Amino acid sequence: MTNDIASLVAVSFGVGIIIGLTGMGGGALMTPALIFLGVPPTSAVANDLVAASVNKSVGAAVHWHKGAPNLALAGWLIVGSVPTAFAGAFIVKGVGGVADHEALVKTALGFALLLTATTYALRQFLALHQRIIVTVDDPPIRILRTVLIGAVGGLCVGITSVGSGSLIMVALLILYPGLSAIRLVGTDLVQSIPLVAAAALSHVLVTGVDWSVLIPLIVGGTPGTFLGARLAHKASQSLLRRGITIILAITGVGMLGAPPWAIASTALGLVTLGPLVWASIRVRLGLSPFIRWPELKFRGA
Repeated sequence: MTNDIASLVAVSFGVGIIIGLTGMGGGALMTPALIFLGVPPTSAVANDLVAASVNKSVGAAVHWHKGAPNLALAGWLIVGSVPTAFAGAFIVKGVGGVADHEALVKTALGFALLLTATTYALRQFLALHQRIIVTVDDPPIRILRTVLIGAVGGLCVGITSVGSGSLIMVALLILYPGLSAIRLVGTDLVQSIPLVAAAALSHVLVTGVDWSVLIPLIVGGTPGTFLGARLAHKASQSLLRRGITIILAITGVGMLGAPPWAIASTALGLVTLGPLVWASIRVRLGLSPFIRWPELKFRGA
């Protein structure tokens, strides 16, 4: 294998583990990684979506076997997300020439990553407030709001490949706070299969796929997602998401064309000040400033 193929397999394996563990971070991590490895933005989105439609199916199958998904909730999300996800590639195609397409995707991706980082942080904040709640596996479905969440998330995925496991996940947590974490992940993975497949199909029709990129993504991502899904019941999802939040914010700033000093300042601020701000929030809520091992069992750790 060439170094490029080895890099793609290694990165997709790592991202696959995160997808399986948390249901989040697929497009938000994989698409920027492909761009940094030299893949054009539109091609990165297309290939990532096609690979994700395969890799997420593996994670969904594991969660389905364990009885985690809420199928009614997933069904209403699919009603809203599939049409808008399919429209994404055609919206990008309608904007100017090839250079405009690449610029649009890269800019949209930058904003999507920053929005995703913000929603990750919001999810952690909400989880701290909701750490002692009654868990409900099958809450009453709020149909209109659920369909709207699917539609907005589907459009974001269709244009940037980001959102199926991040923006939608946080919106579900806000709308259905009693849904257990493992149920939330399983539901999101199930609804993301037709969502990502619809977005992938439209991008294949418009852009096509690069087999030298796609095959390594599937080869690395499929076992990674399977492994992550198997470990989902044991891992501390809150710690994973904090790390992802920092990575996404830094990457988003980079995608928007910020100068190196701005990227470095963002990274330094998040790494040094972020934990202090979070510790302060925990203290205000009556918790210890830093996580203790028993707390890892709770959603709000």
